[in-house]
Amino acid sequence: MLPEPYRLHHRADFSRTVRRGRRVGRRDLVVHAFVHDIDPAAPVGADGIDSTDVLIRVGGLARMGGPRFGLIVSKAVGPAVVRHRVARRLRHICAEIHPELPTEADIVIRALPGSATLGSDELRRQLHSGLRKLGVPLNQSR
Repeated sequence: MLPEPYRLHHRADFSRTVRRGRRVGRRDLVVHAFVHDIDPAAPVGADGIDSTDVLIRVGGLARMGGPRFGLIVSKAVGPAVVRHRVARRLRHICAEIHPELPTEADIVIRALPGSATLGSDELRRQLHSGLRKLGVPLNQSR
C-alpha cells in the first residue's frame, strides 16, 4: 500500500504535474514528472519540521513529504477488475521506488490498454525507463 503522504489527491496537483511537468511515453505507460522548487528559506527544525523532512513551496503553499504519485487507469485498460489489478500493481511499484526519488517530485502514471496484460516486473521496468528518460534522479543505492 502506498502511504498517504506519497499520493496525489487533488485535481490541481494532477493538472500541474501533467501540464507543467515533462512527459515520456513507454509502450504501456505514460509517465509525467514535475519537480517542485525547494524553499531555501524554510525553517528546518522549527514548527515540528524534522531535519529529514523537506518543505516544498507549491503555488504559494508549503507541503511536507516525499515524492507523490498519482495514477490514471481509464476504462480503456479493461473492466473494473482489470483496472484495479493494474492500479494495485502500480501502487506497489510506487511504494517500492519512493525512497529512490527526490522528495520534491510529483509523478503521474497513465496506464495504457497494454498494461492490462503485463506483469509487475515489466511495469516496473517501463516506469524506471520512463523516469530515467525524464531525467528524474533515481538513487540506485538500494
